[in-house]
Amino acid sequence: MAAVEYSSPIPARLRWSLFTVLCIAGVFNAMDRPIIAILKPDMMADFGWSDSDFGDLAAVTQFSAAFAFLFTGWLVDRLGVNRSMQVGAAAWSLAAMAHGWAISTTQVVAARVGLGVTEAVQTPLTIKTVAALFPPDKRSFAFGFATMLAGAGTIAMPFVIPALALTVGWRGALVVGGIGGFISLLAWMWLARGVAQLRETTLANSPDPGGESARYGAILGNRATWAIVVAKALSDMTWWFINFWLADYYRKEFGLTTLELAVPLAIAFAGSGLGALLAGWVSTRLLERGHSPNRVRKGVMLVCALIVLPLPLVLAIDSFWPVAVMIGVVMAGHQGFSLSLFSTITDVVPQAKVGRVTAFGAFMGNMGGVAISLIAGRVLDAGLGFVPLFIFASSSYLIALAWFQWMLPVILRPEDEADLFE
Repeated sequence: MAAVEYSSPIPARLRWSLFTVLCIAGVFNAMDRPIIAILKPDMMADFGWSDSDFGDLAAVTQFSAAFAFLFTGWLVDRLGVNRSMQVGAAAWSLAAMAHGWAISTTQVVAARVGLGVTEAVQTPLTIKTVAALFPPDKRSFAFGFATMLAGAGTIAMPFVIPALALTVGWRGALVVGGIGGFISLLAWMWLARGVAQLRETTLANSPDPGGESARYGAILGNRATWAIVVAKALSDMTWWFINFWLADYYRKEFGLTTLELAVPLAIAFAGSGLGALLAGWVSTRLLERGHSPNRVRKGVMLVCALIVLPLPLVLAIDSFWPVAVMIGVVMAGHQGFSLSLFSTITDVVPQAKVGRVTAFGAFMGNMGGVAISLIAGRVLDAGLGFVPLFIFASSSYLIALAWFQWMLPVILRPEDEADLFE
């Protein structure tokens, strides 16, 4: 079957502008996780938490987001890109600002649940926006650009968050994130003001009105779905482990203070952004040269899994800076692996179902985050240290790739075969 030509009535500059604003909104959406990790000692002192308590709080956030993903994918497919951005950004910004009134553990938990639920709109919205705005061979680079921009924002956080905390406290830092989300939303609405009026525009016509395609049954019954979501769960366990516990590892192993964490955490997140951008660029160039999506996606995943494999060696290194650089390389490997998984969704899933498949994958990834948060807290409280956690993290990507290959031996785009999700 001949490949389907891609066309969009939205000018390229406007497409990239809209996508950039969405990515910036995503940076504010994600601020809560590094804030909690960086300011862990302050929060533990305020509320008298143990490592297990902190792990439980992380798990509550993950579980609420995971539960919400079962519905946000359907919501994004139903509303389309434009309205989903408006609803989602407003909701997660309000939830972030609600932390400003949290003065007890119960209130913190309530705010975290609200934030976890509302921020779950971001992932399916981003993937659906990429599928709506960009041609198939350009989507990997778009994903890489999004992750690079998110990484740049995250790099700044270890420097900005302690300064904010000294000025307005950890609650105020989360309120600032909510304000930033509202500013991003206003920028989106200004850019998109003419787009919604175009009769044939991708953004206006991307909603799925319901009917047969609104059901999850065909999605859950497909091997490609399970190839993606289980691989996502396995690889995301390492991602969430690093996000929630890296700062704690640096404190315990090298005695760093909150202010001293800024540079090593910046190195980690710089690796994350650069890894995604490089993986996206390489994938796009290989696809444009005629290589198959199957070879490109799995090849990038294999390289990234091998990059992560030496992670336990950091436990044998006494010098701090080699450890920081090695963690940055591991973060780069994760993002390259994750980018290929998300790109595979846009390869094999019809656009009307992208939101739901993405959200289900995010649900599984967050459930992996719930599991590793609960396990890590208890492993550390039991005095076992980081050794078993790092060993698992290093092997999770190869296990995920083996599963992915078994469940999806060949990646084919919808224009290459019939819609497998009908």
